[in-house]
Amino acid sequence: MNKIKALCVYCGSSPGTDPAFAETARAFGKILAENDIRLVYGGGSIGLMGTLAGAVIAHGGEVTGVIPEFLTAHERPRRLKQELIVTRDMHERKRTMFEHADAFVALPGGLGTLEELVEQMTWAQLGRHKKPILVANIHGFWEPLLALIAHMRSRGLVPEPARGVDLLVADRVEEILPKLRAAARTLTEAETTMAVPAGRM
Repeated sequence: MNKIKALCVYCGSSPGTDPAFAETARAFGKILAENDIRLVYGGGSIGLMGTLAGAVIAHGGEVTGVIPEFLTAHERPRRLKQELIVTRDMHERKRTMFEHADAFVALPGGLGTLEELVEQMTWAQLGRHKKPILVANIHGFWEPLLALIAHMRSRGLVPEPARGVDLLVADRVEEILPKLRAAARTLTEAETTMAVPAGRM
């Protein structure tokens, strides 16, 4: 695979306390639109999710929002200028996002963002896919997670990247797309079509 056409981005349904988080979401949305990369995200119009999607749309980009029906009242999905997919539950949501994306990025977020990121990492470690996974470590947001993963590796509980997951890290928004593209260039077509088992994600 030498081109990323659609990118799944996990991020918070709240804006967070650091203005840099929203600034990053806006800047990354512009980057996606300018590079003709479709955003696949959680579908909400609030928090960092809404900021990111709004930026993509404002700059002429394409957006696919995926949201489970029970969250539509809370996260108020965008219904204009984007494709909206409403799923039955969280498992179907995550599988749909996986199937629509060529790679994954985690911006700052809460437990939902963490859970989605770790599930992708787990399936990659188990050999179910090799799509690139990156954390946007804005102002060191993901440092505690990176330290935990390093701790697990030092105790022999998480494989080294050569045998497990090569989690990409970008400290600045401008680094995200180049790192993903470099990782994607190493994948074969067969590796890009691997999928998780039905009903397991």
